[in-house]
Amino acid sequence: MRVSLRSRVLVLTVLVLAAGLTPLAAQTPELIPREVIFGNPERASPQISPDGKLMGYLAPDKGVLNVWVRTVGKEDDRVITKDRKRGIRFFGWAEDSQHVLYIQDREGDENWHLYAVNLKTNAIRDLSPFEGVRVQGVFTDPDFPDRLLMGMNLRDPRVFDLYRVDLRTGGIEVEAESAPNYVGWLTDHDLRVRGAVAATPDGGFQLLLRKDATSSFEPFLAWGPDYEGNAIAFTPDGKGLYIEDNVESDTAELYEIDLATKKKKVLARDPHVDLGSVLIHPIKNHVQAVGFNLHRLEWTVLDQSIAADFEALKKVHPGEFSIINRDHADRTWLVAYTSDTEPVRYYAYERESKKATYLFSNRPALEKYKLAPMKPVTIKARDGLDLVSYLTVPVGQEPKKLPLVLIPHGGPWARNTWGYNGTAQLLANRGYAVLQVNFRGSAGFGRKFLHAGDREWGAKMHDDLIDAVNWAIKEGIADPKKVCIMGGSYGGYATLVGVTFTPDVFACGVDIVGPSNLVTLLKSVPPYWVPLLNLFRYRVGNEETEAEFLHSRSPLFKADQIKVPLLVAQGANDPRVKQAESEQIVAAVRKKGKDVVYLLFPDEGHGFARPENHMAFYAAAEEFLAKHLGGRVEPPSEAESKLLGAVRK
Repeated sequence: MRVSLRSRVLVLTVLVLAAGLTPLAAQTPELIPREVIFGNPERASPQISPDGKLMGYLAPDKGVLNVWVRTVGKEDDRVITKDRKRGIRFFGWAEDSQHVLYIQDREGDENWHLYAVNLKTNAIRDLSPFEGVRVQGVFTDPDFPDRLLMGMNLRDPRVFDLYRVDLRTGGIEVEAESAPNYVGWLTDHDLRVRGAVAATPDGGFQLLLRKDATSSFEPFLAWGPDYEGNAIAFTPDGKGLYIEDNVESDTAELYEIDLATKKKKVLARDPHVDLGSVLIHPIKNHVQAVGFNLHRLEWTVLDQSIAADFEALKKVHPGEFSIINRDHADRTWLVAYTSDTEPVRYYAYERESKKATYLFSNRPALEKYKLAPMKPVTIKARDGLDLVSYLTVPVGQEPKKLPLVLIPHGGPWARNTWGYNGTAQLLANRGYAVLQVNFRGSAGFGRKFLHAGDREWGAKMHDDLIDAVNWAIKEGIADPKKVCIMGGSYGGYATLVGVTFTPDVFACGVDIVGPSNLVTLLKSVPPYWVPLLNLFRYRVGNEETEAEFLHSRSPLFKADQIKVPLLVAQGANDPRVKQAESEQIVAAVRKKGKDVVYLLFPDEGHGFARPENHMAFYAAAEEFLAKHLGGRVEPPSEAESKLLGAVRK
């Protein structure tokens, strides 16, 4: 039976009126098409070449994101890559300004290969031409423009040896062989391997250093499982290191440490939030500025030679700015401005004149629509912890008794930030308030806050989400009968916890690549995560010795408590959260005769990279939310309906 467009509109009107909204009122903003929000950006991620003569950027070619290059000051744009399926998302310049580097995997398997495009010959070379390998870590240096180092798990899928690559010939040779517990490398300003980061049995990490390429590695610094640390780079003279850690303060600070004496000099610290962005001079190699982000990004300038530049950049646009990259002469900076109610805007900033020239925005079609502001709010957890959160309310709507979508972030050792968020804007445009919470265990808010989430999956971490929902209800923002939980990865797990552990709080749930059984999750990690398993065991639980505890925190074993409709979406090639994680919860729910929609995308991994899959998923999510919460909806297109018919299981 076919449903006419008129029938769809009538049904939508009934749903929206039932939710207490006014769908056709003058103050209601125009419906933003999914294509505008989730389709390919028109242009994005500009990168200036080291010699300052060329600029690369991402843009569609035949409907797929590829790398384009143009001469600075000219309009001779040309596409230089030939991806025809997933689209290229990450690229950069080689130090010689003659090669563009990019990574790509196969249908979401995360076995990233590193490719080089020769701009003189247009030849594209796979620098890691081995089946089933993953490139992890790429190191370059301006003094060695024709070579690079890359990590690759060719010898052993669990660890990444370093290989020296000749960009002219594509030849590779082993530079340094990894030990079984190495999880990272550190190179000096002569492109020599001088450091390694090793995972320790207690769940911590150790920094190992050596004097030269022939010496053995010796322990230098160690961080136990309750601390976090990282070696950022060698100092310009090579006699020290820039380190960030939280050993001597609750929040991660930046300091310089002398390699001979271990004497420390603190460079930057904030008492409320961890160190964020670090800006290092591309040639002189010294730290110039650092960013701290509590509610919004704020810069602290350490090198006064760029103080006037930062003052000038503040006046260009009211959004948060970040320096994307710069040429070796340090004359031109490419700068991105992020705002909550606009697409990302890119500028070329000339240091000599202190002038910024507008380049483009990534989604100019968005500029005709009125977007919803994202408001930072701090919510008190039941035990007094401050939860930095972000609230987005539909344009033209009073924040009173609205249907609410709670979105837990992934990670979980990550965080939500202020700025443009496509999911939040889509949902707000459809009539929902959106609440994004940095629950305990989120990164960026200090050591105590991070480790307050240890062994609290499905427990206090979830309590924080419930406390946030109760806050929104108490403030009169949310309709207590119309709250949905929706998230991906850890956020998908939190969604499943929400509808199983607290089944009376939510009206529905949307789980995207979320684990349902913590034991099977930890037993099926990709091989290159094996050195990190002790960290997971410390923060989550031990799958070998604590199966009962992990079962008690796993939604799969409480599936019989689900009372509300559930939408589950999964990538078939996900190497982190395997397809079985979704299959087993779907089977358990259906066994109890409950309502669950299951979408399995055969050409995706941990999330949905292809725009057609991304939009099809959100088409399904829109209809699902409209059915159970009563918001507006853009009906699926013919192509989306066809794709959804193929992936619905």
